[in-house]
Amino acid sequence: MNQHYKDITLLATGASDLHVLEEIQSLWSGYGSIVRIGLENCNLKSVVAKHVKMPNKKKHPRGWNTDYSHLRKVKSYEVETAWYQNFASKCNFNCKVPQIYTIESKNHEVFMLMEDLDASGFGERLTTVSWQEVETCLSWLAHFHATFLNEKPEGLWEIGTYWHLDTRPDELEIMGDQVLKDAAPLIDEKLNGAKYLTFVHGDAKLANFCFSEDGKQVAAVDFQYVGGGCGMKDVAYFIGSCMYEDDCEKYEQRVLDFYFKELLIALKNNGKMVDFEELENEWRALYPVAWTDFHRFLKGWSPGHWKINSYSERISRLVLEGLSTKR
Repeated sequence: MNQHYKDITLLATGASDLHVLEEIQSLWSGYGSIVRIGLENCNLKSVVAKHVKMPNKKKHPRGWNTDYSHLRKVKSYEVETAWYQNFASKCNFNCKVPQIYTIESKNHEVFMLMEDLDASGFGERLTTVSWQEVETCLSWLAHFHATFLNEKPEGLWEIGTYWHLDTRPDELEIMGDQVLKDAAPLIDEKLNGAKYLTFVHGDAKLANFCFSEDGKQVAAVDFQYVGGGCGMKDVAYFIGSCMYEDDCEKYEQRVLDFYFKELLIALKNNGKMVDFEELENEWRALYPVAWTDFHRFLKGWSPGHWKINSYSERISRLVLEGLSTKR
């Protein structure tokens, strides 16, 4: 860590000195890193710093090195900065996010200093989950969506998620599934035309949730693609990230029943007065549409991906059939 960022960290925390404990991860495509920092003579034992530095030479693990891809990533860090500055404080413990201590953004670099979730009791990272942990994350999503229902995503992505159609022209162009490709704008229109919209996390995969030791509490990280949208986008994407094909089908109704039970509680807690039956009916109908939307992205981005399975194909066919009968 150079002296400038060291000074920023010491000023923000009141520590007398610091040392880098570890690199938690490097950022996608070489855009920087996330490190854990130990502090001396401070109420905080440690903090986490996310340092984004735009590379001169663009690289991508799957070969997507276009200017469009680069500009999307640049905007994603601008969005994350706006999220922490203007919206993160609205999240309570039911949809816990890291507390932000300071942010600096200039000269193609972003430096974010935030709460160390490990030190706050969210030190577990999971690659497989029990039903308890699925419910914990669904509850987080429900409370997050309730918090931002009908809010305007100013400074965020107008339409959230990293796979949103308008931000993925390269992947759409090379799609081999012509029927799904032709229907992509209609799928997008159906999702974005929902009466009830909220903020979506935009990358709510299992890897972006930090669990308590007992799995009953969770916090979420990585808000580069937060923005407006139907909450089903997050739910479908999360389930696809942590359940195998057979379980996605087997537990579909159980997932939705639990999510909407939690959403009703969360809306009441947030004082959001809406026609809940109307909202639930609309969003339940959009769950397979949201699933198909991500399936569309995958078939262009990584045609051999393990998530392209018979369940996703079946869901997509049903959605496409429904769209064609209404045209």
